[in-house]
Amino acid sequence: MNLPPVVTHLVRAQDNFDSVAYSNCFSATAVVHDEGKTYQGKAEIQNWIDKANKEYQVSMEPVEYDERDHIMNAKISGNFPGSPVVLSYHFDFEGDLIKRLKIV
Repeated sequence: MNLPPVVTHLVRAQDNFDSVAYSNCFSATAVVHDEGKTYQGKAEIQNWIDKANKEYQVSMEPVEYDERDHIMNAKISGNFPGSPVVLSYHFDFEGDLIKRLKIV
């Protein structure tokens, strides 16, 4: 699977529960949509993923990546009901960083 470098870094940061490295994958004005909520900017994104890491201890295993539409399907495992699940990560990029991520 050929993931963009920033997505590879995002997966690694998630698996290491490193909220700083995770947020550094995003542009300064990036937006994340997850579970009906929106997080804007690196500080909000870092706070969101840090809280999620502490609560759910999620690991991410990419299973498929659509290079044309920039969608990664990943098996998500952690401390939450129904684990594991496969979620779709829809990316928009700005240079080498993520400018928008929608998780469904």
